[in-house]
Amino acid sequence: MIDRVGAYQEELPAGLPPASDAPRARQTARWMGRPLTFLKALQKQHGDVFTIHLLHEDPWVMVSEPELIKQIFRAPADVLHAGEPKQILEPIVGPSSVLLLDEERHMRQRKLLLPPFHGDRMTRYEQTMREAAAAELRRWPMGVPVPSAQHMGAITLEVILRAVFGVSERERLEPLREVLGGLLDLTAEDARVVLVALGDPQRLVDDRLAAFREVLDHTDRLVLAEIARRRRQPDVERREDVMSLLLQARHEDGSPISDAELRDELVTLLVAGHETTAATLAWALERLVRSPQALERAVADVDAGDDAYVNAAIYETLRLRPVFPMVARAAKKPFELGGYTIPPGVTVMPSIALLHRRPDLYPDPDSFRPERFIERAPGTYTWIPFGGGVRRCLGASFSLFEMRVVLSELLAHARVRAAEPEPESAKRRLIALPPSRGGRVVLEPRLSR
Repeated sequence: MIDRVGAYQEELPAGLPPASDAPRARQTARWMGRPLTFLKALQKQHGDVFTIHLLHEDPWVMVSEPELIKQIFRAPADVLHAGEPKQILEPIVGPSSVLLLDEERHMRQRKLLLPPFHGDRMTRYEQTMREAAAAELRRWPMGVPVPSAQHMGAITLEVILRAVFGVSERERLEPLREVLGGLLDLTAEDARVVLVALGDPQRLVDDRLAAFREVLDHTDRLVLAEIARRRRQPDVERREDVMSLLLQARHEDGSPISDAELRDELVTLLVAGHETTAATLAWALERLVRSPQALERAVADVDAGDDAYVNAAIYETLRLRPVFPMVARAAKKPFELGGYTIPPGVTVMPSIALLHRRPDLYPDPDSFRPERFIERAPGTYTWIPFGGGVRRCLGASFSLFEMRVVLSELLAHARVRAAEPEPESAKRRLIALPPSRGGRVVLEPRLSR
């Protein structure tokens, strides 16, 4: 088969949902440049189920119909794999990461990790979150435009170090903060890690990746040393940080979590929970400062000791500016979906971005209206920023609670306004879509507080 630019392309599976007739190269360019515009154009042309063909990728079937998304999230674990599409992250998060596992291995690891993230435990981390937010606010330059994502990232990293890693002593915090922050910066900004993100750990020997390899090795040394130190501590059973709780956890056969497993899960929590939470907080400010009535109500409710509207603003931010545009499931067996038979090798993708902008679910979908989530709770298959089914993000409750605490703390102690009148677009990074200018705002102290 020959495409429009005259290049041979492989034979594509028959019977897939309709697709763009543009060459793969053009579809890839549109996907990389303006993904939401590209997806909305195809949705308008083909409806809620369509296929895209990108360079070096098996076909992607995009889905934005709630009942079909429900089918995908409820599919048997041996039919649709959620871990396989994330294998590109293995050089960073490690082979034991719950993100990368499928079927029985995933369920065993998930059961081990669930207890520390039970909703009731979240309140025990509230003081840590407030202290981290207050400390960063004292460092935040007042009266000048500043990218809020930078400061939100400092807060979320501090929360992870204290609540997840359980480190509070300055002499141990500083080295961990430096090396883990360096790893996050490198994975987000350095183009060289694109090679790593191809999913082959053997690429780490590439000379062009020497800086990344050095940061990763340093990270492993510090994290494993912290694990060893925690194992020796006599009070580990009385501690409530996530690392200590996982050290007390046991697999079904009674065996404890290994150092390698724990290292991979801690780095997974760092990578998955740091930038995503920071980016959402930056988006929340970016949306609030351009929605004066919403901002005014959020501040008034915080002053009254009520965080329900702040919570709704976070839900609306995650609807309108999700940090991930889709969820991926790799078909391992034929899968019936909306009248089509999806063959093995095709990736099925519930489109978060398209689902969250359906006018039948969210009237005036492009407007920022937190009231939506005051009037009605988010639906299981109509609001999916954390995915769904048995693969829903383990840290969703932790992240939502942290964002509510941090945003409330900021609005209680500072006045915030936009740095520029123009709204910000999404900027593609390795694992998130943060604001293109970093969510630039101006903060001024609320002297009365």
